[in-house]
Formats: sequence, structure tokens, C-alpha cells
Amino acid sequence: VLVPVPILLGYFLFHTVFFITAFSLDTEQPDYDLDSEDEAFVIKLRKKMDIKSLQFEEMIDRLEKGSGTQLVSLQEAKLLLKEDDELIKEVFDYWTRKRKNCKSGSLIPTVKQEKRDGSSTSDPYVAFRRRTEKMQTRKNRKNDEAGYEKMLKLRRDLSRAVTILEMIKRREKSKRELLHLTLEIVEKR
Repeated sequence: VLVPVPILLGYFLFHTVFFITAFSLDTEQPDYDLDSEDEAFVIKLRKKMDIKSLQFEEMIDRLEKGSGTQLVSLQEAKLLLKEDDELIKEVFDYWTRKRKNCKSGSLIPTVKQEKRDGSSTSDPYVAFRRRTEKMQTRKNRKNDEAGYEKMLKLRRDLSRAVTILEMIKRREKSKRELLHLTLEIVEKR
């Protein structure tokens, strides 16, 4: 979709065009993003094989998510990636070198969170912390009573609707029987 947007600079009117891509849930983008080192590697790799940047990102993303704290072996990488063996070997070697040089342990940046064991550290880089004191919530009995009365009214209305539907079903059944009987009478005359 092209959206032209006029921009006025001085006395001249320039037109800028924005490209808006459709959002779809079918294609999920990998969490890994190429950096300049990766782009250089992909360009070098394109001379030997056919590979796109997105395909490379997806391969690194699968390797990262499949490895955890320990690096996966080449055999496991072949099972994860399901690509050409030569391409897998090149990407796997590059990934292991890059992963060993990485200080954080993972090439995909993650938000640092508090540990699950409840130990409260005063690490300033932790993004989300649990509350130390439990917040007191007020109970409003008036809301509880009103909600209860509404639920009783809803139940009463639904049971009436079920009764009416059963009565309609019986009526239609008897109409059908009456129709069959009148047809029999007409045929016998």
C-alpha cells in the first residue's frame, strides 16, 4: 500500500511515499536480527550458494532456540535446520564461532528478569521484579450482591427460554402430525 505524504520545506513541496506492508499471522519473523558481520558473511556465502538474509536469520534463530546453554552438535543442527548439508555446515561453523565470542551466552537479546526462586537481588538491570508486599484489595459487598442478583435473573431468564423452546418444539411436532393426518384423510377420499 502506498501512502503519499506531502512535506513542505521552504517554498518547495516534496512528496514522500511510505510503504506499508500488510500484517499477517502466517509468517512469523525470527527473533534473531542480522548485524553487519552477519551481512558480510551472507554476502560471502551467496557467492557459493543461494541463501537469503531471512533464511539465514531463521537458521540462526532455530540454532539459538534449540541450543539453550549448551551448543548443539552438527548432527542435531542438521535435524533442526533441514537444509542443504553444505549450507548447514557453513552456517553452523559461523554460528559456533560467533556464539563462543559472545559474552552473554546467547545471540538473541533477552530481557533480564528476576529468578524464580524468590531470591531478591538488587541488580539494577532486572526489568521486572515481584512486589515485596502484597497489595490489599477492597471487597465491595454491594457489587457482590448486585452480581449475585444479576446471575439469578439470568438463570431465571435462560430457564424460561429453554421452556419456551421446548413448547415450540412440541407445537411444531404436533403441527407436523396434523399435516400427515390431513394428507392421509385426503388420500383416502
